[in-house]
Amino acid sequence: MIIKTFQFYLIKLFIKRLLLTSAIFLSLIFILTVFEEISFFKKSDVSLSYPYLIAFLNTPSALFDVFPFIFLIATQFFFIYLIKKGELDVLKISGLTNLHIIKILAFVSFIIGLLIIIFYYSFSSKLKFLYLDLKNAYSSDNKYLATVTKNGLWIKDEIDNYTYIVNANRIDDNYLKKVSIFKFDKNFELLEVVISSKVNVSNTTWVISNPTITIDNLSKVYEDNIAMKSNFDQQKINTLFDNLSSLNVTELIDQRSDFEQLGYSTVEIETYMHRLASFPFFLTIMTMLSCVIMLNIKKNKSLIFHIILGIFISVVIYYSSYLFNLLGENEKIPTILSTWFPLFIILVFITIGLIRINEK
Repeated sequence: MIIKTFQFYLIKLFIKRLLLTSAIFLSLIFILTVFEEISFFKKSDVSLSYPYLIAFLNTPSALFDVFPFIFLIATQFFFIYLIKKGELDVLKISGLTNLHIIKILAFVSFIIGLLIIIFYYSFSSKLKFLYLDLKNAYSSDNKYLATVTKNGLWIKDEIDNYTYIVNANRIDDNYLKKVSIFKFDKNFELLEVVISSKVNVSNTTWVISNPTITIDNLSKVYEDNIAMKSNFDQQKINTLFDNLSSLNVTELIDQRSDFEQLGYSTVEIETYMHRLASFPFFLTIMTMLSCVIMLNIKKNKSLIFHIILGIFISVVIYYSSYLFNLLGENEKIPTILSTWFPLFIILVFITIGLIRINEK
């Protein structure tokens, strides 16, 4: 009974430290985002409160990205509290070993991780989508749109007061395949239709192969290639779908299916979905890593030392994970390896630390 009482106490204390640390990070992220949005909207005719609203919509998504480091630092605060109050020794006398404490915190972290993915991520992705939608209206590129549907790639472009609607069935390297281009005037009246089997979009001067051009219901087939100016090239098209954090899990699955039908690379989506799948394990591993560190260093170290150590470890892990993700997205290593291998490396270090943990 005493053990269960202590277990409940530890869980409650850990959750309190998580909430406190999350509140600190949330405040910092919001303040930094507000400054960024004020700079973005300084030349726009918006109310003073608008940058704050935009920052509010983006903050939950940004917080999601730093949750693993919140868990690491919150666990540090958890042990600092126990050590300063002398409660860690009391727990050991009561029969709770260091390994037992780690198991409790790891289990709680995994459950919270599942809840974050199921509920919090869906909420933050909706706010992120709204954030991008509202901010896009004030972007210099707001009139240039692109989307992927079951009917292929659709692009809206504006050149010299003309509006172009482009539809392509597939993407193959630098080429759009089975392309239809609809040209409209400023009153959105159809002027001409260009149909081609392929269009080279390696730069902003598109090369349209052997097009069929229809004007006033009269069609003409050109044997030579023709050029067309655009605000899009292959690189810009590839970067249009980078904001995966604005899609929930169901939307990510649908997006992957649409990309596969289009022939568009799904590597980034696969990497991101592996990241979401690994998220509860990532939080658990970060909590365990913090436990091992805190129980293997001297108890008389200052609070500043622990904070600096936590930040340093977070930076190392962040850039290591970022490097592996880049290797995965560039297909230098398998997608699944790019996500799970960094976690395996951290788990190895944790295992080494656990060898000595119960001797303390």
